[in-house]
Order: sequence, then structure tokens, then C-alpha cells
Amino acid sequence: MDGRVVLPIIESITMGRKKGKRIFISKVLLVLVLVLVFVGGHWVYEKYNAIYQPNVNLDGKQSQYFFIPTGTSYDQLLALLYESEYVVNTESFKWVALQKNLPKNVHPGRYLVSDQMSNNALVNLLRSGNQVPVKVLIQPIRTKASFAQSIAHQIEADSSTILKSFNEIDDSEYPRWPELIIPNTYELYWNTSATEFMKRMQKEYNRFWNTERQGKAKSMGFSQKQVAVLASIVDQETYIAKEKPIIAGVYVNRIKRGMRLEADPTLIFAMGDFTIKRVLDIHKKIDSPYNTYRHTGLPPGPICMPTISALDGVLNYASHDYIFFCAKEDFSGRHNFAVTNKEHILNARRYHKALNARKIYK
Repeated sequence: MDGRVVLPIIESITMGRKKGKRIFISKVLLVLVLVLVFVGGHWVYEKYNAIYQPNVNLDGKQSQYFFIPTGTSYDQLLALLYESEYVVNTESFKWVALQKNLPKNVHPGRYLVSDQMSNNALVNLLRSGNQVPVKVLIQPIRTKASFAQSIAHQIEADSSTILKSFNEIDDSEYPRWPELIIPNTYELYWNTSATEFMKRMQKEYNRFWNTERQGKAKSMGFSQKQVAVLASIVDQETYIAKEKPIIAGVYVNRIKRGMRLEADPTLIFAMGDFTIKRVLDIHKKIDSPYNTYRHTGLPPGPICMPTISALDGVLNYASHDYIFFCAKEDFSGRHNFAVTNKEHILNARRYHKALNARKIYK
């Protein structure tokens, strides 16, 4: 065969083989690319879901508070979340948490978690420290221990630590702590410490005793403590705000005249028996500086935590001539006021008769 014919045939076969090989390689590469695209797309899809898809289930509730105690580590935080069963897929949450450096950004507090939150939203919330304040209600409470327990039920600090903070500022013979707390509703962070709580109460006390109120106390010849002492008595005499300035005026009149206050609530405080509903003559014999039937002037300290309405009732006491008052016989909580002892005796007899009718003897 002519060499000139064979050579082109061989070259054609070789080129065909090379072209086939290139096509094969191209197909393999295309398959690999498609596989990578598929795998990558699937990975991206999974991670997108891990980040943005809902992963919080609150069993039908729209929102729920989640508490992180002070000193909580990342592992402890995870344990709290798992214990709460808020997070549906824990592994996806941990992956997002690690990507967003949550382990180094755990902040204590009270957080509002919403149903159907994504991992991204939940992690952002917890790492931000953007907690929801607690509305701490401070009500007039008689004993320091009960007050400490009441506050401990609303913030993280325990009652013993709060009580210790009180004892540090209330080391006198007669309790001062009721004078230093202004009952109200305050916004505080749940993880507020006992020390921080006391600082806040001091700030609120200073805010209450502004220049105007200090001036009113001074014009009465009263110290801030004396206003608090009298207000505590007024608070125990009535819960009706409109009567507080009137009753305060009665006691101011008695003080000005050098008369004993003869306030029944001070006897109950001295007895330490707050179940007493009817003060008897035997109660008036108790040997106590709080017995205002035996001692002239104000007792040495408040008998309860005075309310704002009572404090302002004293500072804005009503000007009148009454020096007596007695609870009304209809048990409405209101009082009959009198200028003379004769009027007062008649009012008292009606009230005592009503007590007897209800069989209230002590």
C-alpha cells in the first residue's frame, strides 16, 4: 500500500482517539462539577436552614422567658436550653452558636424567647445581652426578712444576701430600713445583685426627697425620718388615700399640743402580734418605746414601710382642729373625726358596739 495513503489514515485514527479522550475527560469534569455543585448546593441549603429556619418550639406559647444565671458557662447555657426543650435541633443550634462566637459572649439575664425563632435570631438575642427588665413591685411589708424574700422572688439575688445588705445599713437599735425604701414599681434587670439593688433604692430615696419635699418637712419642724415614722402610723390607720392627710393632721395637732399620739398601730407593733384586730387596755400597758399611749412624741422608728401616699399625706397634712378620730362603725375603712373628747367617746362607743356585734373581742 502506498505510504502516502497509510499515513493520513493513521493520523486520522490518532486524532480521533485524542478527540474522544478529550470528550471523555470533559464529560468526567462536567460530572464532577455537577456533583460538586449538587453537594455544595445541598451544603449551602442545609446551612441556610440551620441559620434561618425556625428552630424554637414553645408548645403553643407565643413567647417565654429564659433565664441565664450569673456565672453561667457556655456548656451550662446549652444544658439550660436542652432542659427547657425550647430548641428543636440542638446540633444546628450549636453550629450557629459556634459560628457567631456565642461561647465567649454568654450574658446573664432574663430573655424573651419567641416561638418559631431561628437559630440566628436566638443566638443573636443571647449574645447581645439584650434582656427584658423586670418590673419589681415593692409593697409595704412589716419585717425585714419578709421584704428580702419578696425581692428575692423577683430578681436573681437570694434573700439572705439581700438581708445582709440591709443589715449593713441598718445596724441601729431601732430599725431604719423601712424609712430608706420607697414602695413603688421599679424596672430592674433580673440579674441585679443585692448591692446593686441597695444602690438603686438609695437613688430612688434621694429622688423622692427632692428639694420641695425637704422644704415641706423643714417647715413642719420634722426630719425626713420623722416624716417616715408618722407616715408609717398613718398607713396603718387607713388605706384610703383621701383620709391620710386628715389623719396626719390629727397627729400633727396632738404633737403641737404636747399630747400623746395614742396610736393603736404602735401598740400592735410593740406587741409583735399583727393578728390583733381590737386593741384592749391591757395592750396599752406594754413597756416599749413604741407605746404611744405611755410615751409622748413619735416612736423611735417606722412601724412599717410607709407608702408614697402616706409620706405625701404627712408632708401635705390637712389643717383642721381635729385631735381625735375613730374607725366608722360600718367597717368601710373610713373614720369619724372629733374636736372634743366628748364627741370622740360617742364615736368610739358606736364602733365598739359594732365590734361586739361581730364578736370581734381581740
